[in-house]
Amino acid sequence: MTDTTNQRPASTPAGDEAATLPTTYAPADVEGELYERWVERGYFTADAKSDKPPYTIVIPPPNVTGALHLGHAFQHTLMDTLTRRKRMQGFEVLWLPGMDHAGIATQNKVEQQLAESGLSRHDLGREAFVEKVWEWKENYGGRILGQMRRLGDGVDWSRERFTMDEGLSQAVQTIFKRLFDDGLIYRAERIINWCPRCLTALSDIEVEHEEVPGELVSIRYGDGADSIVVATTRAETMLGDTAVAVHPEDERYRHLVGRTIKLPLTDREIPVVADEHVDPEFGTGAVKVTPAHDPNDFAIGQRHDLPNLSIMDERGAITVHGPFLGLDRLEARSAVVGALREQGRIVAEKRPYMHAVGHCSRCHTVVEPRLSLQWWVKVAPLAQAAGDAVRDGKVEIHPKELERRYFDWVDNMYDWCISRQLWWGHRIPVWYGPDGEVVCVGPDEEPPTGEGWHQDPDVLDTWFSSGLWPFSTLGWPEQTPDLEKFYSTDVLVTGHDIIFFWVARMMMFGLYAMDGQAPFKTVALTGLVRDEFGKKMSKSSGTAVDPLDWMDAYGADAVRFTLARGANPGADVPIGEDWVKGSRNFCNKIWNATRFALMNGATVEGPLPAPEELTSVDRWILSRLNATVAEVDALYDDYEFAKASDALYHFAWDEVFDWYVELSKTTLAKGGAQADASRRVLGEVLDVTLRLLHPIVPFVTEALWTTLTGAESLVVTEWPKDAGFRDAGAEAEVATLQQVVTEVRRFRSDQGLQPAQRVPARLDLEGTVLAVHEDAIRALLRLTVPEEGFAATASLPVAGATVALDLSGTIDVAAERKRLAKDLAAAEKEKAQTAAKLGNEAFLAKAPDDVVAKIRVRQEAAGADIARITAQLAALPQG
Repeated sequence: MTDTTNQRPASTPAGDEAATLPTTYAPADVEGELYERWVERGYFTADAKSDKPPYTIVIPPPNVTGALHLGHAFQHTLMDTLTRRKRMQGFEVLWLPGMDHAGIATQNKVEQQLAESGLSRHDLGREAFVEKVWEWKENYGGRILGQMRRLGDGVDWSRERFTMDEGLSQAVQTIFKRLFDDGLIYRAERIINWCPRCLTALSDIEVEHEEVPGELVSIRYGDGADSIVVATTRAETMLGDTAVAVHPEDERYRHLVGRTIKLPLTDREIPVVADEHVDPEFGTGAVKVTPAHDPNDFAIGQRHDLPNLSIMDERGAITVHGPFLGLDRLEARSAVVGALREQGRIVAEKRPYMHAVGHCSRCHTVVEPRLSLQWWVKVAPLAQAAGDAVRDGKVEIHPKELERRYFDWVDNMYDWCISRQLWWGHRIPVWYGPDGEVVCVGPDEEPPTGEGWHQDPDVLDTWFSSGLWPFSTLGWPEQTPDLEKFYSTDVLVTGHDIIFFWVARMMMFGLYAMDGQAPFKTVALTGLVRDEFGKKMSKSSGTAVDPLDWMDAYGADAVRFTLARGANPGADVPIGEDWVKGSRNFCNKIWNATRFALMNGATVEGPLPAPEELTSVDRWILSRLNATVAEVDALYDDYEFAKASDALYHFAWDEVFDWYVELSKTTLAKGGAQADASRRVLGEVLDVTLRLLHPIVPFVTEALWTTLTGAESLVVTEWPKDAGFRDAGAEAEVATLQQVVTEVRRFRSDQGLQPAQRVPARLDLEGTVLAVHEDAIRALLRLTVPEEGFAATASLPVAGATVALDLSGTIDVAAERKRLAKDLAAAEKEKAQTAAKLGNEAFLAKAPDDVVAKIRVRQEAAGADIARITAQLAALPQG
């Protein structure tokens, strides 16, 4: 009654196979061995010649310098879940792994090594230094790949790629040449992020903005009625001011527009220009314009044809002749303010002034906006295509509400600086000749030679090569079988924080290189992993977690399940160690329940008995099983990992383990044909449940399922299908049984009885659907058959049945009555208070809807408590 056609092994283990399972689950004894077996058997190796429909995910390449962090573990868990399920559904799955060469980070690592020996890269020279980096990569890089194995990543290791391997290098040179020839790559002076420590331009993602205490200094330019006050947090940059800008409609400064004003500390006169981008309501309504050291000022300078005056060298030292020459920019800041103060030019100073300052993500140096000659991609036509692909439905962004953020990026994208002043990376394939010639060389072309020819010394931004990842890893620019079979990829799973930095660039390059064919069909955006209080994890605050520590303590499955259960689309994921412990307990529950089933002869051999041959409890669990298959399938298809995990958790723990396994004990104990039928149903339920859980918790399910079925592996078995079997009558009957058991358990707890304490009871079930379940009810509730002289001291009417219990000698009746009376008084007071508020028209008119709704819920809860406590008091023995 679940669709398991052609899924059964030829033979299944006998019930005593449970003896092969240890009494407790020890992940360390299982995980490594299973993973190596999966890899050795080639389960994760894709076949480009297969007739199966393809399903492709390319892994967002982690840095070669990196180690597995919770963000990696989170996204890898989701990708592994998707690919494992699709593999079981009959797709030819390619999950392609690889690493990014991480230009700045890797170069820094090797430079640090050299520094320990008193050397710099310049001592070695470029060629020898690059060889040194390759040596470092082979010896130390790629640690994260081994950690991916530990997590259980089902990637195709035979297709592992590196952004600087030979094939990807050819792809980079090919697309650079095409873009250059199409006029989409050019060289120009623009403002870029510059790191004075790493001595290179930085991409926006390599700049981390932090709130830091600084100073806001207001400076008077000019004198008397012709003076203007401007405010700045970077006073040293005034040395490079080439204008003051005001809004054209600002009456305060209209008389100054078109005139010049004296720049303090210099002999220069600078113009006052009118620009609509100046906010007249902010500060004094006037801004200093330093085109060579601020992106907004550069734009103003372009509009007004202002000169670009660079005042710092590449290390951030002042280059302007005068008293500040040679000072570091931060030293110059204090010196400039001091000099202005001496001249009476300081109008106001605010310290500390908290503001966001960009820092290099690699060395934490304060980033300097700097005018620099760099290579750029002209993004307008590429970005238009990337936006249209989503607007036209070629690519779906999930969740849909994040489309707006994507459009905000691609519809307002600036040209992309792609050159970096490094030695490690893809060197720009452009040669310069002695007479100003500029030649771009493709991968199959010979570079020009002769006196005076030299190659551009810069390398390409790491994101340039990773932007080609979805198709370059499949063999492009060659028309390979992999490219034909597996492109476009099916889904990109990545964080919403890199929509611009990576997603948009892959879209631009994929559509451009692959003739309008998008690099993926769906972008499934995740949130960021945070600590259990929703705050960002960081080493400095002591909240950063190494997922390997948790895997050592609780197993990979526990970490995976915790992460998947928090994966609501696009939302951040709070996580704490207690939650991982809870997932470990879930894995233990799966283990113990399956072990019990095997010990009691659960089997998957042979067809399921017909419904009429099954008990209502068996029909109930098969009905719920099929409904769960349908629910989980729909949730997976919508990338609702958290809801799918939660549905599986509650079905497995609550319905299968806590109810069905316990209810089946009575039937199994009686023996006979009914017990044999229940053993087959128990085997079926565990078989399908383990299949459903496998993509998220692959290790524990594999160990149990192969023991249960005797089959080869869950990795290559079939995904269960909903056969459509539903039994509403059986579901209603078991719901009634659950109601009785739950109510009596609550009563027992309220009376202070221990769970294992046996109590004599008479069950009046005649005329109800519960009559056939008396043995199960007694077993679940620890109720013994009443002996002669039985006298009920409490009677519980529930669901049309009556449970009469003899509690004499088990509780202090007087103390219990006193406690219940106190609880009843509190509940009645709560009901009265909520009724008074809900009866107050003035309150209802002013209170927000959510507040009123909460009060109504409190009133309903108080009413339910009053009814429950009143019933408990009535059930107590008299006297």
